[in-house]
Amino acid sequence: MLDRAPAPSVEKVTMDKLLPDALKDLWDTVDEEHFTSDQFYREQLHLLEVHRDVWREALVLDGCTNLRESLLRELGDYVACNDLNELERRCSIAWKGVEDEWHERVDPSPNARAIEQFYDRTEAYLYNLTWWHTLVEDDTPLAYVLALRFGQRHQCRRYLDFGAGIGSGGILFARHGFEVASADISSSLIEYSDWRFKKRGIPAILVDLKAQAMPAESFDLITAMDVFEHVVDGAVAVDQIAGALAAGGYVYGRFAAEPDDTRPQHIAHDFEPVFQRFHALGFEKVWEDEWLWGHQVFQKA
Repeated sequence: MLDRAPAPSVEKVTMDKLLPDALKDLWDTVDEEHFTSDQFYREQLHLLEVHRDVWREALVLDGCTNLRESLLRELGDYVACNDLNELERRCSIAWKGVEDEWHERVDPSPNARAIEQFYDRTEAYLYNLTWWHTLVEDDTPLAYVLALRFGQRHQCRRYLDFGAGIGSGGILFARHGFEVASADISSSLIEYSDWRFKKRGIPAILVDLKAQAMPAESFDLITAMDVFEHVVDGAVAVDQIAGALAAGGYVYGRFAAEPDDTRPQHIAHDFEPVFQRFHALGFEKVWEDEWLWGHQVFQKA
């Protein structure tokens, strides 16, 4: 019986690759003798922790001991509440607040104007997005770290976050030397993002998409993280992004969403018009996360 060759080292398999690609390749080396599935899952946890460290180091403010405390204290400073337990309570149930606001302001007859006003006036989303970014329940904000790595590898320097929420993506990229901009339709979220940037001394362009167009052909990387399920017309959003990207620039986003009764604000579930619009504008898909969260990257011609 022939001896098996040793499995490739973890370092060799994961070197110089984005995390989903590294994990996919690493899984291919599992043979239950030289590199077991248990070893793989331990390594996956380790590599995810490396990405969590990048996220934490960018967002945690001086004087705070961990990410959750920092994000809660920061929001507390903004809303004038210094009770961490109360802030955590508000954040942890904010998903319900978002749902209730939607049913109150948008249902039973959703239309573009009502949806715009919902996001413009929302209070619950400040708490909801803050909790999301703590990573307490969900690692998907780490897709921003993947996008950062992608941008660094493709020599991108000018970054915009489309549907930026509370601005954490811009803070992360600014900490790594990028020029940053944030675009959103929510006045409440833009105001909080602006406050966060100024608190850190980060120069940033803030774009209120209700009243302004994004600077034309000004960015070489735009992220759209969990945005397209919220928009009335995905093809129009693609046009907006295409207009802001420089030639050869990239859009990094997730264009998928499953029906979820607890997230009525996720109004789009068919993303074929989005992909058709990218194709019609000459974009080419150049990368896809096939292991973790399913994000895709399209490059402008």
